[in-house]
Amino acid sequence: MPPAVADDTARETGAAVDSEDAVEEEVPEYTEEEEEPEPQRTTFADLGLSDELLRAVSESGYLHPTPIQEQAIPYVLMGRDVLGCAQTGTGKTASFVLPMLDILTGSRAKARMPRSLILEPTRELALQVAENFEKYGKYLKLNHALLIGGESMSDQRDVLEKGVDVLIATPGRLLDLFDRGRILMADCKLLVIDEADRMLDMGFIPDVERIVSLIPKMRQTLFFSATMAPEIRRLADAFLSNPKEITVAPPASVATTITTGIAFVQPHDKREALRRLIRVEQVQNALIFCNRKIDVDILYKSLKKHRFSVGALHGDMDQSTRFATLNAFKAGELQLLVCSDVAARGIDIGGLSHVFNFDVPFRDEDYVHRIGRTGRAGREGHAYTIATADDAKNVAAIEKLTGKPIPRMAVEGLDPVSEEEIEEARNAPKGRGRGRAAAPARGRGGDRREGGRREGAARREGPPRDR
Repeated sequence: MPPAVADDTARETGAAVDSEDAVEEEVPEYTEEEEEPEPQRTTFADLGLSDELLRAVSESGYLHPTPIQEQAIPYVLMGRDVLGCAQTGTGKTASFVLPMLDILTGSRAKARMPRSLILEPTRELALQVAENFEKYGKYLKLNHALLIGGESMSDQRDVLEKGVDVLIATPGRLLDLFDRGRILMADCKLLVIDEADRMLDMGFIPDVERIVSLIPKMRQTLFFSATMAPEIRRLADAFLSNPKEITVAPPASVATTITTGIAFVQPHDKREALRRLIRVEQVQNALIFCNRKIDVDILYKSLKKHRFSVGALHGDMDQSTRFATLNAFKAGELQLLVCSDVAARGIDIGGLSHVFNFDVPFRDEDYVHRIGRTGRAGREGHAYTIATADDAKNVAAIEKLTGKPIPRMAVEGLDPVSEEEIEEARNAPKGRGRGRAAAPARGRGGDRREGGRREGAARREGPPRDR
């Protein structure tokens, strides 16, 4: 009797069936018309967060956590130390902000004695973490304070006197106030060291080690770094106790909901190319990225002169101006927002229709971070890049990272760059043209130097006048 008939007979008579055959029969078969269902995705409600936090997260437009959030949040809520290796663009900030808010709910801070501390290498990153606390903690009775350069120290002292649940600080300003007797760390039970690799690059590690020595040993520590170099590993071993280690790869793919394109133009045509693209496209709202703060200012003034509804965002802004500009953009009062990568970190704009790269990013992974701000939640998005022949090596690196070429596009009325010019620049020996330029050096306090070029000096695409 054929095996299939034997199996049928066994089922009808109740006889035992060979286990291997039984397992095979239990596996459902899917036709081409009936595809196998996708596995159910984790939601924020599955992570154990409070109803108040879930409400704030939902109102921010999020339902599913990113991998770093899904893995880290439950362990933070359990009180475990966490060692996270994750880059910008992975949702890292919310992975510690959300559970911190939950943990701190229910108690009150004493004067000059913060209950928790988040260390950031730059004032820009500290500002962005503060924005996350305001966004996600709006239904909780918790307060936070910023200790950063460029802000009034007397105002910061006044806030500390009232008691602070969450202290967000750069190392230098924190130690300055500590040495003046304005802050005590004896009640700090939760410590976050963020961007540890940047702390190392900027020479802040001795300050960080001193700060950690001021905090009680009985604490929970969360330690995040984009890389895990030997020196970073040494610090983690010194600061953490039996941590849960989490490693998340940076995003390298472009969402299928995003239409991309790149226009190669002559250097002196870049601003005109951007203006024409904005006018041709049905832009509801757009982020425009520049590589340097000085170029953010120049492009902002150019667009303003041509009567575009535009704002600017860069690291030299004070907190109140930054918040006002962001709120105006989110409210639709500004159509365009010109920004640098550092200033744009942590910005979440729901329903962003366009992203324009006025400059090809120095780092190829930043391209994915930039354009990933549009086309979210299944919405259609558009991301267009303006490049010159000197950007050819950078563009090739981006295409290698994403695994596909960026479609070429022409800007009507402007002379295009020939494929021969692009190919010649791409194959030029290292050192000729811009190629894979290094990021500008960071100055003291985290500010980026402008590559040694003085403001007002001749730019390689000509003076900042408009054509």
